[in-house]
Amino acid sequence: MLQILKDEIKKIQKPAGFLFGCLLLFVLVFFLYDIPAEPIFYGLFLALIAGGLCIAADLLLLVRKYARLQKLKSDLDGAPPQMPPASNGIESFYQEMLATLWQQRQTLEYQQNKGYTELIDYYTLWVHQIKTPLAAMRLLLQSDGEPDIRRMEIELFKVEQYVEMVLGWLRTEDLSTDLQIQNCDLDKIIRQGVKKYAKMFILENISLEYTPVCRQVITDEKWLLFVFEQILSNALKYTRTGGRISIYMEPQKEATLVIEDTGIGILPQDLPRIWERGFTGYNGRKDKRATGIGLYSSKKILDRLSHTMYVTSQVGVGTKVYLELYRKPLELV
Repeated sequence: MLQILKDEIKKIQKPAGFLFGCLLLFVLVFFLYDIPAEPIFYGLFLALIAGGLCIAADLLLLVRKYARLQKLKSDLDGAPPQMPPASNGIESFYQEMLATLWQQRQTLEYQQNKGYTELIDYYTLWVHQIKTPLAAMRLLLQSDGEPDIRRMEIELFKVEQYVEMVLGWLRTEDLSTDLQIQNCDLDKIIRQGVKKYAKMFILENISLEYTPVCRQVITDEKWLLFVFEQILSNALKYTRTGGRISIYMEPQKEATLVIEDTGIGILPQDLPRIWERGFTGYNGRKDKRATGIGLYSSKKILDRLSHTMYVTSQVGVGTKVYLELYRKPLELV
């Protein structure tokens, strides 16, 4: 408070000095013209009293404004502050700046809270999801005789997959620092994903139809592979034993990869919502392992890569996932 009063006194020093100099000049002029001094000093006395009262009134208003600002400072976490009326244009400008900063702060807090809520929701789903393979491995170990090593490898693979999924989810929050857009061999990406899930194909007795596509695409290899693995994982999860998964290029469209399965399909009313975070639909309610995160994160990644994805499905027949990967070649000028 004392510092503010000192600053205010410094502000009025120059105008007060100028006024005092003007008064002295008047006194000198009156003296040179031999005008009686009594009315001069009387007028000077009245002017000093009026000036003192004005300064006292300004200081009182300043003290009140300071007290109100102190209260606003303690209530910054509440509603938007109602600032005291601006006494001049520069104060009005500062108040507009403060209002803008307040709005930006509220926006940042909302985004932070939203991201935190999404993270908590995802981890909650993830914990429930990873419990399934862990419980399966525990049952296999408790069974009589030698545990089924092959089956345990599959359950361990699922655990590893879920760990990779959560790491991928965390990285999708800021892909801009982790993108390497370049010409990529699409067959190389497909083979990596198929090789990773080879044991699942064998164990579930699901056949694979894949003919090399012989196609180069401009994309980020690591993140497109992540998306392909998510789609392949869903196809394996919802395809019955003895079913089939086909991977091929759509002949009617430019650079569009299709992953087709003969699984249980998706209900028509669920199709428009499969990109929503946490939405599992009718199939997800039947399959307690579903989290509704895979397609959501895949869509998010493809949007960053400037690719598109859409799905067609028939219940009891199967599902087709289309990845439109076309992009104009880069031209060096």
